[in-house]
Amino acid sequence: MNAIGRCVLGALALLAAAAVAVAEPPVQTLEQRLDGHRVTLDVHATAGPPRGAAILSHGFTRSRRSLAGHAQALAEAGVWVVAPDLPCTFDFRCNGRALAALVAQLRAGGTLGPPVERVMLVGFSAGGLSSLLAAEAPGVVGYVGLDPFDRAMAGEPAHLGLAAARTLRTEALLLRAPPSRCNAEAVAAPWATALPRLWRDELIAGASHCDFESPSDWMCRLACGDTDPARQQRVRQALLDAAARWLPVEVGQSRP
Repeated sequence: MNAIGRCVLGALALLAAAAVAVAEPPVQTLEQRLDGHRVTLDVHATAGPPRGAAILSHGFTRSRRSLAGHAQALAEAGVWVVAPDLPCTFDFRCNGRALAALVAQLRAGGTLGPPVERVMLVGFSAGGLSSLLAAEAPGVVGYVGLDPFDRAMAGEPAHLGLAAARTLRTEALLLRAPPSRCNAEAVAAPWATALPRLWRDELIAGASHCDFESPSDWMCRLACGDTDPARQQRVRQALLDAAARWLPVEVGQSRP
């Protein structure tokens, strides 16, 4: 190939990359006060009026960026997505209160975007426990636990998440990996029989804890096992299925 041909191909590649960048929903990083805590969060906006909102909560020692791939996919499907850095490392009730406050802000509208009536909560690992504790907040229409974590609390008769699962009135979807050290040997598995309104419980054979993040990284893979594109796609599709169920496109509203 001559120099002109290489230049033409290079220009076409740049144009294609620019087109992809333009097509991606915009992301805005903001600081917001939630239940007395100043929280950094990413807002993944939709191309048109949102069909509803989703809040994505990260796992222990992770950040909002570890769920950015899921956030982008949901935003492309017309869901207004907010991914916060959870304010409390070990206090899951604290995180639950912050998430409930975030739900209220999304429903009211303002700096985070247009008001929405319906919100689904998605939480990975420890974020799954925090999200579960917020899933009774007004406006929450669905809860997704991505290989969630549970914890026994001192002085209490049961694990914190299991006790909350037994009384949850919100419909729920569980996506789980087989027992491993990184999901505390599937400590949240009993939620599947405790949740009164369980829609689906999907155990993904061979999955590692990292398959439920998007993107994951080398640190997670080193500690918890390799990721697999097919397993990750099952997780992604389940999130889109949940959005279709709980945040349906209204009559007369076109999808982006």
